[in-house]
Amino acid sequence: MSRIARLSDVLINKIAAGEVVERPASVVKELCENSLDAGARTVRVELEAGGVGRITISDDGHGMSRVDATLCLERHATSKLRELDDLFHIDSMGFRGEAIPAIASVSRFTLHTAEPDAHEGTQVTVEGGGPPTVEDAPPRVGTVITVQDLFFNVPARRKFMRQGATELKHCEEAVVRLALAHPEVGFFASHEGNELFSSPASGHDPRERIAAALGPASFPHLFPVEERRLGVVVTGYLASPEYTLPNARGLYTFVNRRYIRDRGLISTVQRAFQDFLPAGRQPVVVLHIDVEPAAVDVNVHPQKMEVRFADARGVQDAISAALSRVLRAAPWLGSPEEQAANPQPRDAAHYAHAVERFLTRAQEATWGAPLPTAMDAPGGSTPARPLTPSYFTPNGGAQGGAFPGPFQAPQVPGRTLGFGEAQPQLNEAPPPGYFAALRPMGMLGSRFHVCEGPGGTLVVLDPHAALERARLTAYLRRLEDDTKAPPPSLFGTTVDLSLAAVKALVDGREALLKLGVDVEPFGGTALALKSVPAGLEGVDPRALLEALSRALPPRSAPLDVTSLAEAVRVMACHAARRASSSPLTDAQLRALLGELDRADFTPPCTHGTVVVLEMPLLELERRAR
Repeated sequence: MSRIARLSDVLINKIAAGEVVERPASVVKELCENSLDAGARTVRVELEAGGVGRITISDDGHGMSRVDATLCLERHATSKLRELDDLFHIDSMGFRGEAIPAIASVSRFTLHTAEPDAHEGTQVTVEGGGPPTVEDAPPRVGTVITVQDLFFNVPARRKFMRQGATELKHCEEAVVRLALAHPEVGFFASHEGNELFSSPASGHDPRERIAAALGPASFPHLFPVEERRLGVVVTGYLASPEYTLPNARGLYTFVNRRYIRDRGLISTVQRAFQDFLPAGRQPVVVLHIDVEPAAVDVNVHPQKMEVRFADARGVQDAISAALSRVLRAAPWLGSPEEQAANPQPRDAAHYAHAVERFLTRAQEATWGAPLPTAMDAPGGSTPARPLTPSYFTPNGGAQGGAFPGPFQAPQVPGRTLGFGEAQPQLNEAPPPGYFAALRPMGMLGSRFHVCEGPGGTLVVLDPHAALERARLTAYLRRLEDDTKAPPPSLFGTTVDLSLAAVKALVDGREALLKLGVDVEPFGGTALALKSVPAGLEGVDPRALLEALSRALPPRSAPLDVTSLAEAVRVMACHAARRASSSPLTDAQLRALLGELDRADFTPPCTHGTVVVLEMPLLELERRAR
């Protein structure tokens, strides 16, 4: 009896799935690449449960006929290759014909497609690699593929999936990589109805797509690179040394528009930047390497993440020359006219970096550890030391270029400001430990606190905005914790109000109690204010109650964080107004900085005032020369 047997197609597909479909992000990558090969101009990605529950990819490409829709589920069925020579001239994203059958073998798979102008579409359903069910479907533009319950029939694989948030991050990164490689295609990704990534086609200025991927603050730091040699063209953008990351996650290299993670390319980029970056920082670079398809082998990795060049040294030399030319010119130090007046921009840049490294070493020697930088937050998606001032605002994150005057982006007559040049918004909070690491140095105008920040950064803090953010966080967290009663207050008084305010407050007494505010009718248009939350003792009770009367939700609304958010913002503003009416002592300032490190910068505050203004050392040095 023969001991060797031919494997079934179902088992072969599941084995292939182990190589091609590593995690939900692999499904997103493979299906989006198919959309690009189909000529799509818009690709939408919808996810549930981090992609393990559901992945839906829809596009507006040319779609498929019923024959092709059925045939694409067979292994090694592809429209990309016909002959052996085609394997050495690959100009498409996919070519093996393995991805769709592999995905369908480990999920509940549905494909809905139609050719252009077709009167009838096709829907193909496959469950766990079983026989396909082919049905008529309404005609549509392009193709929609839904992958549900990934690895439901391979429990060993599903058990090793990471937490939903981790898998979701990988899915988002897969979309970002494809979006950076194809700025002429619109990419939109969402998770359970919440937007993850949204970037319409931006073929006019590739920096807009880069800013959508890395954050609007990256836009003014991006500078073009280009090197053309025989058989190799290197184009793309690098970020100035003031915009760095603590890891290599901002380094994107594409070969013939395919994302590649090649150690040789990464090392080449890092070597080009080694004299321009502080220790422990990594550059932000988006590079496109275009070579003849016959000069690169893309068939050396199951997920096509690695390639082999016929002339690897020539490619690396072209990359090094492209980056070095821009870095030596240091265009971020000023316009050509300014550089002509100061013919040593590179020395200035090196001097500023040397000072910065010295300050970092001094801080380590004095305090035992370096100050956290604005890039040390998880994910590292904001710049460590932006060239322009950055601000942490109570309306949801960091804001650049918000002040008029010299800090505002210059406006050229007749030109519309580009993406990120006017007032870019970053929906991110400062990194952990940022505020506690600030070193107070004094007061400015009897109102602002001046501190020293990371690497000698000058930081100006607005106590009212800071107190408002801290109180808002405290009130919201207490409101979210239904089991924790508001602490009692010794505050009490009677207040005469307008009739409309009294009616609104009496009708909304249940909502006020949930907020920690206790009022009772005291005859006529008077109310007895019996208690308020901590931090509101000593406020103007009339102004507080009048404002609350306009902020309370209707009686029919559920008393939750959403409906009471406006009232909470009112309380936070009044608490900050009282606390900031006199200068903070050193102990009070230190306590406030500690509260800010624990604060949530996502919910909006009543005012859009700046919490801190940050001026990096490199910018101070540039302005002082």
